[in-house]
Amino acid sequence: MKKPVFGLIGTVSKDEIAHENGPSFLQVGGILYQAAVLCALGEETMLFANVPESFGAEVEEVISPWPTLRRDGLRNVPGPGNMVHLFYPEEGERREVLESAVPALEPARVIRVLPQLSLLIMVVNSGYDMALEDWRKVAAAAECPIWFDIHSLTLAKALGEPRNYRPVPEWKEWAEGAAYLQANRQEIACMLGRPEMHVTAADIDLVCGEALDLGLKAVFVTLGKEGGLAVTRDRTERIGLTDSGRPVDTTGCGDVFCAAAASRLVHGADSFAAASFGISLASRAAFSAGVQETYDLARRS
Repeated sequence: MKKPVFGLIGTVSKDEIAHENGPSFLQVGGILYQAAVLCALGEETMLFANVPESFGAEVEEVISPWPTLRRDGLRNVPGPGNMVHLFYPEEGERREVLESAVPALEPARVIRVLPQLSLLIMVVNSGYDMALEDWRKVAAAAECPIWFDIHSLTLAKALGEPRNYRPVPEWKEWAEGAAYLQANRQEIACMLGRPEMHVTAADIDLVCGEALDLGLKAVFVTLGKEGGLAVTRDRTERIGLTDSGRPVDTTGCGDVFCAAAASRLVHGADSFAAASFGISLASRAAFSAGVQETYDLARRS
């Protein structure tokens, strides 16, 4: 049986992470969380990202021990790169300030290798990752299934100031052609056009139904301390966390879920079994910090 190949589109960032009543970290992150999990699980992974010269050496130090990572899609670019400040309050959503951003990814770099891929994962890490018209070119050319994580598409494009959540009426244009969609509760509110709203189960059902009407196979909704949902046209299943206690750092937990679940899907698991594995690994990842610890955790899974 031919070994699967994953394509992974996103942005590498340098994250300054602060918790209201907890530790602080400065580390590389962004799309490296998904790459770490896929590679730790032994998946051959083509990573498509622009890596800034300002912390390129740090990125290389992290990824160089990952034997299944393919660098075909990596490009070094000048400038400071994606410098992100993240603050986690005890209650409520995290606050984010993006100081600078790398240039958007051009589609040709991805399109020419699409025939080699078993699954393409698109993560909107920054909102500056790829233009919508370019993403549509990639999605139209892909014959493999696509996993789309809406993520920072829900944040206003702003540099040097707090990024507020915004309505995302165009989310269907981004999700069209995908097989799997990932969002959290706050992102669901943005997809409904009301970022400030309290999202109910009925609201989640509405968005999931609209996504499935686009032709998606499944929608995955991550719910923080409440675990997550896997939703198909015929079934909805809630999956609880496997670990409890005070987390060390929740940065990247949604990313861990994405990569872990996607790996299981490609190897034949159904959406519910895949989501269960993803939630399990993501809940354990909350008790570690950083890309390297995430890689080590996934290798032990």
